[in-house]
Amino acid sequence: MTDRRSFIQQSAALLGALALHGSTRAAFPGIAPQPPTLGPTTDEEDFWRQVRAAFACSPTLINLNNGGVSPAPRAAMEALDHYNRMCNEAPSYYMWRILDQDREPLRMNLAVLAGVPHEELAICRNATEALNSIIFGLPLKSGDEVVVSTYDYPNMYNAWRQRAMRDGVKLVYADPQLPSEDEAAMVEAFTSKFTARTKLVHITHVVNWNGQILPVRKIADAAHAQGIEVLVDAAHSFALLDYKIPDLGADYWGTSLHKFLCAPFGNGLMWVRKEKIAKVWPLLSNDKPQGDDIRKFETLGTRSFPVEMATGYSLDLHNLIGSARKQQRLHFLKSYWMERVKDTPGIFFRTSPDPRFSCAIGVFGMEGKKATAISEELFAKWKIHTVAIEREAKAGIEAPFNHVRVTPNVYTTTQELDRLIEAVRSMVG
Repeated sequence: MTDRRSFIQQSAALLGALALHGSTRAAFPGIAPQPPTLGPTTDEEDFWRQVRAAFACSPTLINLNNGGVSPAPRAAMEALDHYNRMCNEAPSYYMWRILDQDREPLRMNLAVLAGVPHEELAICRNATEALNSIIFGLPLKSGDEVVVSTYDYPNMYNAWRQRAMRDGVKLVYADPQLPSEDEAAMVEAFTSKFTARTKLVHITHVVNWNGQILPVRKIADAAHAQGIEVLVDAAHSFALLDYKIPDLGADYWGTSLHKFLCAPFGNGLMWVRKEKIAKVWPLLSNDKPQGDDIRKFETLGTRSFPVEMATGYSLDLHNLIGSARKQQRLHFLKSYWMERVKDTPGIFFRTSPDPRFSCAIGVFGMEGKKATAISEELFAKWKIHTVAIEREAKAGIEAPFNHVRVTPNVYTTTQELDRLIEAVRSMVG
């Protein structure tokens, strides 16, 4: 990384020139929030210490539950405060005549990261809204089959159940044995469920329960070979894994931006292949529900314009770090703590150590101990915030879990993970 110093200096200068929205500068000259910058570095850890300084991290609590929602960087929070104050001076003017116009530059910038035309991206509030828009908007009828998975996120599971109850759509459950490093077996778990009546397969790119990365492209290619469409839940993969949407071979895709992009809470993104937009009905009413303009999915009424605009500053920081470097760092952090506790008696994992099959999310358990008890003890004695994943198998449509999920982010330090390692070792004596 011999060019790191010049790269950061150039990136900071570029951000300073481009990050502020033009209409904001015009409305409030000289007082708009500043974009994130990083100074010269001498080594890799120095770089990540500066990244941490870009966040307002708690000095008393170690947050290792970034899989649910991540904190936004300081610049994004300052921008959020700025835009909120701006809107409150004259809400209808600044919201509808100023910030509403700035959604288009944000859409374009997000499209660059996603690797798709901006006319195929809709900005929404989270992955649930994005995926529900597609699940309820597709023209499926009674008897049509949809292949889902026992590892899908509950909101998606419930959306498909509702579609089945309302319209008679038949749900067929793939049950891959996870964690897995056998791509062929994972692909087979889905493709073996395809029939002549299968219309769509729903694939979770990164499984929230244990961090498993599924071979989406191979499943998608097999589906398309049989005329089956593909919907991808990318809530835990976007801005974490170094990929572009076309790499997945999907037809529909949705994500949350308040996870690994670290945007302010209540941010999401929805993608629909251009030629398929017209056939998907919007979740909320629109004057042209069968039109081919992606913006028909954005008719939410009054929404938080400040949250959207502040997202640009989180995107700036992500681009400054770089997708490939971010993925490498988060896999390193996951491996750092897992490697150091793997030989502790009674500890087991439900996450693959292979970077092809997992990244930031790592899960562990202790023999004879409930995940809830482990997570509660980590917080009570060590002030380490994690999340317990407990679920019993149900009628062959839900996989059983009993483990603790640990998810660092770019601001997490190895010193914080050292405390986790010490805590886990001490808990098993």
